[in-house]
Amino acid sequence: MIFKVKGINSSGEKVSEKIEATSLAEVKSKLKAKNIIYKSISEESASFFDNLEFTRKYKIPAKELSSLSRELSMYIRSGITIVSALKVIQSHYEKNKKMKLFLTTLSSHLDEGKDFYTALETQSVVSLPEFFKHTIKVSESGGVLDEVLMELSRFLKEQERINKEIKSAFAYPTFMIVVSLLMIAFMLSFVVPQITGIFENMDQKLPTPTIVVIAMGDFFNHNFTTILGIIFLFTVAFMVLMKKNYSFAYGVHKLLLKLPLFGDIIEKSELARFSYIASLLTRSGVPFVQTINLSSNILNNLVLKELFVSASKKVVEGKLLSHALNEAKTKVDYAFIQSIALGEETSQIENVLTNMSELYFEENRDKISTLLTLLEPALMLFVGASIGFIVAAMLLPIFSMSIH
Repeated sequence: MIFKVKGINSSGEKVSEKIEATSLAEVKSKLKAKNIIYKSISEESASFFDNLEFTRKYKIPAKELSSLSRELSMYIRSGITIVSALKVIQSHYEKNKKMKLFLTTLSSHLDEGKDFYTALETQSVVSLPEFFKHTIKVSESGGVLDEVLMELSRFLKEQERINKEIKSAFAYPTFMIVVSLLMIAFMLSFVVPQITGIFENMDQKLPTPTIVVIAMGDFFNHNFTTILGIIFLFTVAFMVLMKKNYSFAYGVHKLLLKLPLFGDIIEKSELARFSYIASLLTRSGVPFVQTINLSSNILNNLVLKELFVSASKKVVEGKLLSHALNEAKTKVDYAFIQSIALGEETSQIENVLTNMSELYFEENRDKISTLLTLLEPALMLFVGASIGFIVAAMLLPIFSMSIH
């Protein structure tokens, strides 16, 4: 629970802050430890949106988590304790109340004698990736927390950079598709009906393209709001089913993997992310079976996620990961399986995974670049052909009149 506290500190200054605690007694205990005399304590009431499951916890953006990890790593390397480092970092998040509360809560847990991993696991302010917390747990006990935090920072920053590259790369094609569809819808709904009146007074048979365009124009003109409503309902239903219905989401993800070119890009992207985080966890000293499970949790595609979770169970039974993947019904890139087998044979799995992640990231970058090179002229051709067809269909009867 989150409590709002107003009071006076040991310097006589007024303080107003939020504290995470399980009970009112715990809040008072924490205030006493901070030498704060409270005036009022009230439990923060959750808003309607906060009560929804998917907005209950604040999800830290990858860029923010990367920055936090890097700062913590630098302070720890400088000989500053985690508690002191967190208190310094709090000043950077004065405007972000959720992050400030998160850091304050961590400081409180650490002051109580908990280790960093337990503090992260206990707090309920923000949602953190499982691989992040377990990497912290292993590195903290191994005395390499500063190094691992820096590695995590690099990984998260790289993921953010890749996501930005993909979004910026597809921004122009997406814009073109939306604009072209709006233009076609506008012409069919408003322009074509205006011209249709001219043809009604013509005592001649209209060409087939003109009849088709007029019929499409009438349909859009009379059902425009219905079409928008259906699109909206379909979008909402799709999003809800993707979130709530596992079988539906699994089927969609399976279909995406079968798409030409796009499926290959999705698969290589997921394998790259799996390889990178698996190499990081292995380097941090996480047991290999746990590494597979934690690495699979970062995958977005449910088909591949289920594949690696199933493979980890077979690894527990004594099988090699490469054999488990090779025997599975869901097939992944054979080069990936061969590389894993080579790493297992030479006990260089960490280096192999690192190299595979770099290779797949590079391959995807080239494929996306090629795809966009082909997509842009194709979209221009689609827009030009669609509008050209509508204009030509409207002009054909006029040309026919002039000839006769």
